[in-house]
Amino acid sequence: MSDYDRAVESADWLRSRLDGVPDLALVLGSGLGGLTAELAEPTTIPYEDIPHWPASRVIGHAGQLVAGVTAGRRVLALSGRVHFYEGHDLGRVTYPVRVLGVLGVKMLILTNAAGGINTRFAKGGLMIIDDHINLLGGNPLIGPNDERFGPRFPDMTEVYSARLRQLAVDAAAARDIPVERGVYVGLQGPSYETPAEIRYLRTIGADAVGMSTVAEAIVARHMGIEVLGLSCITNMAAGVEAGVLDHLEVMETASRVRDQFVALIEGVVARL
Repeated sequence: MSDYDRAVESADWLRSRLDGVPDLALVLGSGLGGLTAELAEPTTIPYEDIPHWPASRVIGHAGQLVAGVTAGRRVLALSGRVHFYEGHDLGRVTYPVRVLGVLGVKMLILTNAAGGINTRFAKGGLMIIDDHINLLGGNPLIGPNDERFGPRFPDMTEVYSARLRQLAVDAAAARDIPVERGVYVGLQGPSYETPAEIRYLRTIGADAVGMSTVAEAIVARHMGIEVLGLSCITNMAAGVEAGVLDHLEVMETASRVRDQFVALIEGVVARL
């Protein structure tokens, strides 16, 4: 069975259980899944129930799809994702995005917890992703290309939609939410970066670093989905501040800024 056929099976299974399929979806990163609690009229589906869907095993990722309403609009929220560092190949990592595209999703908001590289940033801040650098060591489009998903050589001039980025800027201003803008760099993980690596990443133009998002964004654009990327700066990267890095810190900071994060998402959705 081809990846496309598997994605069709997953999409058909979901379609039969949802009261209509929204054209907007969200992927919620580490500690950011609390947004699902704010959705009205929720329908919750565990990942393990969905045919072919990879299960999320990382702390802070609930591992469930929630359909519901926010800011008057129906959305699909993916509470948790799988990662390259868990041992999945990038095709598996991005499989949920493939299914969303087959379902008919046209807009995708990708969120993540990230380390701050830019010394102007502060822990607990939010960053709109203007662009990314792929240092995953691979690309989810490597291998035979199925034209039913998208073209062999998709353009990546504007991975993150200028239209959606401006909506995020406007939503933040209207709700008095401070936001940064910058470049996100994706690395394999699961070890955090060394101070030397962070200095290198800053030199090549990165403002924040994480272990997700990049592959998903590439696949979304391959399928013609409009993408917005949002990072929660849950910690300052190695060497930026004194101390050691810990995943619990990531979770605690994400929880602390939950209300601002939810308000920003709601503000963007209300403007679509």
